[in-house]
Amino acid sequence: MTNEIKKQYTMLLGQYLQYQTERNLYLGQNFSRRLVQKDITPEEVISIHKDSLEEIYEGSEEFTDGMKNALDFLTEFMIQYGLALREHKILLKNQEEMDHELELAANVQKTMLKTTIPTINGLSIGSISVPARKMNGDYIYYQGDSKRFVGVGVADVVGKGIPAALCMSMVKNGLDTLGQPSISPSYAMDVLNRIVEKTVDDNMFISMFYGRYDVVQSTFTYCSAGHEPALLYRAKDGKFIELESEGLLLGVLPDVHNQERSVQLAKGDMVIIMTDGVTECRVEDRFLEKSELTDLIFKHKDKIPQQLAEAIFHEIEKLSHFQKLADDLTFVVLKKEDD
Repeated sequence: MTNEIKKQYTMLLGQYLQYQTERNLYLGQNFSRRLVQKDITPEEVISIHKDSLEEIYEGSEEFTDGMKNALDFLTEFMIQYGLALREHKILLKNQEEMDHELELAANVQKTMLKTTIPTINGLSIGSISVPARKMNGDYIYYQGDSKRFVGVGVADVVGKGIPAALCMSMVKNGLDTLGQPSISPSYAMDVLNRIVEKTVDDNMFISMFYGRYDVVQSTFTYCSAGHEPALLYRAKDGKFIELESEGLLLGVLPDVHNQERSVQLAKGDMVIIMTDGVTECRVEDRFLEKSELTDLIFKHKDKIPQQLAEAIFHEIEKLSHFQKLADDLTFVVLKKEDD
């Protein structure tokens, strides 16, 4: 087959060298499609081209040794180029397959971890969670009984991708098992810690903030497992307070009891829960300062919580000059609406 291809190529090349017409080029272009169909490599084409020139210029001084050497060099060059090109195509195909699988996994994650913001008189809630990659390592969990209690958890897996998503599914299943928004935050955290410690790889940990709002008592009770401190905005004096609560990351030790604390909320007060994707956002060559964040929240404080959460994200985008997120970013706002 190669001899037949060489014979036809020599004829086409000879005709082009003699006449140099558009028709000769057209015939050559059509012939190149046959070479592709026969899986002839670029280096084989160059070798055929060299052999054809030697046959056409046999006995002539026009086809010099220098031209032959140049074609030999090009042949060797194209051998390596061909190998590199094939490897590149394989990598691209593998990357496309991986991206497709991650897209499917991300959609599955959204379905598995779907949670609905509860509706309850006297409290409004808003949130935003933006992944740095396809899979989100942050998770927001809500529970509500429509009468008295609302539970909200914000978790951040130390890790990315599908393993992080699987960890989040354990958090959701654990909280679903507990079942009631009236449960104590510290008890919820103790149960989750035992689940994570037994089932998650030693190299993966989860930070989490869990809070419960009591409509009747107007109290917000919270507990933290190594998570970024939440913020309490006092509407009466326009000041912010960090809701500190010490605790180990989930899964570090089996028998850990995290202490819970409570704060009283008045009309207009807000609790803002976030992950470190907010506080560790890069602003030029530094991290976003806490005072800058509180200034942004104060600037948009009169918006409803959902609009406030979205506005903070857009402000952070502008401060970071719309660069790609280095970490997943999650921001949750709870606002007491009545007296």
